[in-house]
Amino acid sequence: MKCGKPLSDERNEYCMDCSRKKHAFIQGKALWVYEKGVRESIYRFKYRDRREYAGVYARELAARYAGWIKSCGIEVIVPVPLHKKRKRRRGYNQAQLLAKELGKLLAIPVDTGLLVRVRDTKPQKTLNDTERKNNLKEAFKTTQNIVQLNHILVVDDIYTTGSTLDAAAEALTDAGANGVYTCCISIGSDS
Repeated sequence: MKCGKPLSDERNEYCMDCSRKKHAFIQGKALWVYEKGVRESIYRFKYRDRREYAGVYARELAARYAGWIKSCGIEVIVPVPLHKKRKRRRGYNQAQLLAKELGKLLAIPVDTGLLVRVRDTKPQKTLNDTERKNNLKEAFKTTQNIVQLNHILVVDDIYTTGSTLDAAAEALTDAGANGVYTCCISIGSDS
């Protein structure tokens, strides 16, 4: 009901993570559980220059969640930013490619400059839950006053514990957004 993880017990409203902590975003959705085939696909998308995957992922997100996105009143789509050093090394931001494709399909503007990563953080995949949260403290900031934007959709590739999306959502709500929602390609399982 909160982050979008499929539940191990369908009688529960929240996954184990969401029942233990409060998120800065209102609600999130994801396409697939982060398992073997999906993991390999996202790895190629992020690290093997398979930028064309963004269009496929965006079409799947739009097919499954266009109604939900519209019902949330989303005014702008914002990708999770990479630090400029990491973006320079990789050559692109996979979340930005995904956001642009999704924005085109849903006719929703995409703002790639609204949120910036001001700290070059460690890769989240190497950290535990507490380290993830501390790693992202004050990692993001907004570049403008966004009081006029009520509902923002933050897009990323993988949701594990929600630390990255929480940090992004917190920066946006601190700057005046009334509600932040999230959408990802894949998500961890509820275990």
